[in-house]
Amino acid sequence: MTLLDLWLSRSIPMCLLLQSLVLMALCFPSASMCPKGCVCQRDPHLHGFNVTCSQSRLKEIPPSLPVDTVLLRLDHNQIGAVPDQAFHGLRLLRELNLSYNAVETLGEGAFSGIEATLQVLDLSHNRITSVHKDAFARLKARVIVDDNPWHCDCALQQAIGGMAHNHEAPARVLCRSSELRDQEGRPFLAVDTDLCNLAKRTTDYAMLVTMFGWFAMVISYVVYYVRQNQEDARRHLEYLKSLPSKPKKPDEADDISTVV
Repeated sequence: MTLLDLWLSRSIPMCLLLQSLVLMALCFPSASMCPKGCVCQRDPHLHGFNVTCSQSRLKEIPPSLPVDTVLLRLDHNQIGAVPDQAFHGLRLLRELNLSYNAVETLGEGAFSGIEATLQVLDLSHNRITSVHKDAFARLKARVIVDDNPWHCDCALQQAIGGMAHNHEAPARVLCRSSELRDQEGRPFLAVDTDLCNLAKRTTDYAMLVTMFGWFAMVISYVVYYVRQNQEDARRHLEYLKSLPSKPKKPDEADDISTVV
């Protein structure tokens, strides 16, 4: 065997090894890119990563997610909040699954930065009672909101109103509680009252009742003050009447006799 043949016999396995390493580097992100408890796999069709963090006992959204994440599964965890801009920078994110968690409320910027690309947002089976009126305003995604203890109020009515392109979500919202007691347990679409005007009227009534209360207190004080002064004046007059008459001086008596 010549030196050339020997070199080639050793170079070919090395090339194959290098190709394998390059392929692995392309298909799997580094450990520093994939959060702990998650599995990250490259999707060759979508040119990004599928990040699966399901059933990982997470209590918050993992930091440092791969920037080219396409699909993010965070379901069946214990996540209690979605901070503003939690997914900012995930410019390729198409599907976000947050179902079966403990999320209670959503702020205005919860989904900031992913409005243009997100296609599916699953928020079902959480503890969501309230959302900011603009939480879904710029989303074009299909939003799944089943099985949440919604409180039907003005903010929710505005948030749902901003999802005109998504007819499925409002139909699946059930009012666990409501500003109108007769709407509790009924579908949100059955609420035909403007809850925002209702809240305004309620505030106006509260202000009116408060003002009337203060006015009544002022009138009561004035009446009490007048009566108290009258009583004091009556007592003073009775006191003056009870005093003995002042005796006349002798000179005054002589003057009177002389005149007569």
